[in-house]
Amino acid sequence: MLTRQVDYWLTQARRTWRGTIVTAFFTPLLYVLAIGVVLGRFVDQASPGVGGAPSYLHFIAPGLLAGQAMLLAVGDSTWPVYGKIAWDKTYLAMIATPLRVSDVVIGHLIAIVARVGLSCAVFAVALSFFGLFADWPGALVAVGVQLLIAFAFAGPVFAFTAGLRSDSPFAVLHRVVQVPMYLFSGVFFPLSNLAEPLQWVAQALPLWHGVELTRMAMLAQPDWSAAAGHVAYLLVLGSLGAWLGVRRLTRRVIV
Repeated sequence: MLTRQVDYWLTQARRTWRGTIVTAFFTPLLYVLAIGVVLGRFVDQASPGVGGAPSYLHFIAPGLLAGQAMLLAVGDSTWPVYGKIAWDKTYLAMIATPLRVSDVVIGHLIAIVARVGLSCAVFAVALSFFGLFADWPGALVAVGVQLLIAFAFAGPVFAFTAGLRSDSPFAVLHRVVQVPMYLFSGVFFPLSNLAEPLQWVAQALPLWHGVELTRMAMLAQPDWSAAAGHVAYLLVLGSLGAWLGVRRLTRRVIV
């Protein structure tokens, strides 16, 4: 059943891929230049070797890549999903065919993960110009990690969106959940800079697990037991979100 959606999602991708690539290349590149290069010079002078990385640029780049995956996955799981429920009724049209609700949810999640993967691969190309990958296998693994991050966020946010009767909660999601998570998940500074109770909170956030995995891959500093824990956390979170998304969308569109 999933294969019957391929044409639909490919058609959408063909209409938007150029904008996706341009945005994925230039916008993150400006962040790297402004924060990693310009600000990074001052950080390196004051505290060289931040978080065990050779430079602040090497420290922050994996966080920016993982943060990009989170931002895109959350963005694609909010208004685009809500629109297909409440505005253009795309999901209702889909389930009027032999497609099941689970097929619709899984198909959309796969499309989100694929789009995030494409964007992050382009961003990784931009990062490679700065020599930020220790080796090419690590670069490939880092891009693969972004697919896992996208799934971990897209699943729960899809489930959140599927039960909404208004799009107003998205503002709360972005301001109260997404922005603080981006700031306090080890993207811009090591968690050791936080008070110990706040470190525990940060380590429970999914973005921290994604940042740690990405940093291991980019710096070629793997901790296999820790990596297994990060992967398991993200997989379980995404899977639970997808399961809950099917349940909530079923209640929403099946009368």
